Amino acid sequence: MHLIFGLGNIGKEYKNTRHNVGFMVIDYLSKKWNITIKKVKHLALFGKGEISFEGIKEDIILAKPLTYMNLSGRAVKPFSEYFMIPVSHIIIVHDDIDLRLGNIKIKTGGSDAGHKGIRSIINLVNPDFIRVRVGIGRPENSGQVVADYVLSTFDEDEKALITESIKRASEAIETTIFKGLDEAQRQFNR
Repeated sequence: MHLIFGLGNIGKEYKNTRHNVGFMVIDYLSKKWNITIKKVKHLALFGKGEISFEGIKEDIILAKPLTYMNLSGRAVKPFSEYFMIPVSHIIIVHDDIDLRLGNIKIKTGGSDAGHKGIRSIINLVNPDFIRVRVGIGRPENSGQVVADYVLSTFDEDEKALITESIKRASEAIETTIFKGLDEAQRQFNR
């Protein structure tokens, strides 16, 4: 079984913001895999299902923390413990300001790189979970406050790029599950 948590903030005012890219990937996978996300447990909204690839089946949990971004670990920890999911099968999808818009990167372990949602998970779970980082870029205006930038929506020119990134992040997750982390990194970390 794999647990896939997309990070973001709850509430309509955050729905299409850069910081909610993790939620957007979970919504995309929910539709693609026909997994309804409407149950609530351990501070998370989630859905369970089964997916298959070339005859291999895998149980999946798609989840979104209901804790707001900076406290994401409070949902991931009890959820992973309750379902007894090893850290190697936890995939966290999140925005990354240090990656250009349109890029994704898959990694495991390491620091939080200033991402408070990732910091919360590292502090409460373990740093060795799989991360699918979706680039949102940095503000063009160097004077713009980073917090304001990540809570802003994508402009018209950026929407096609982020839509493609969400699709690629979803493909990277499938590759990680069925072909392994090394193969996913080889294909998607360019």
